[in-house]
Amino acid sequence: MFLFIVFPMTVIGAIIGRNTASDFQAPCRTTRVPRQVPKDVPWYRRDASQMVMSGFLPFSAIYIELHYIFASVWGHQIYTLFGILILAFLLLLVVCSFITVSLIYFQLGREDHRWWWRSFFSGGSTGLFVYGYSFFYFFNRSQMDGLLQSSFYFGYMAVISYAFFIMLGFVGFVSSLTFVKHIYSVLKCD
Repeated sequence: MFLFIVFPMTVIGAIIGRNTASDFQAPCRTTRVPRQVPKDVPWYRRDASQMVMSGFLPFSAIYIELHYIFASVWGHQIYTLFGILILAFLLLLVVCSFITVSLIYFQLGREDHRWWWRSFFSGGSTGLFVYGYSFFYFFNRSQMDGLLQSSFYFGYMAVISYAFFIMLGFVGFVSSLTFVKHIYSVLKCD
């Protein structure tokens, strides 16, 4: 399967990406020399505290659904609320997008232009909370024991949490990029 599907799709995607790549077009005039970023920021505006806040709020939107999903996947129960699951997923995307955009707005307001990676990590930090919840579920709610079950569970949950991190990081970055392009295209830049 890897040889016949994944590898050719990767090569085709690389060729298309290489042939259609373009430079980033800033909506206003920029300089090559970056501005100096203020160093004295309060603790609640630092990277780590904003990652915790931006990860916890979207996680709280999916906490209840996550319990039912874990119970159905790892606890052999039947999950029947797929409509609510789709609504919770859409709510997760919207909350992640809004939280990331608002944090990037505050960051730009204090003249810190290094928002690219922070937007990705702010959006993706929900994946760390999902992995933390997997520990809570394993030790408090599940009946699993033994080395094989534990390694299987935590290995799969690490991959799933990483996928959440990448997916929500992408959502946070794209929403922040769209927001930054919009606000700088509306403003008069000197």
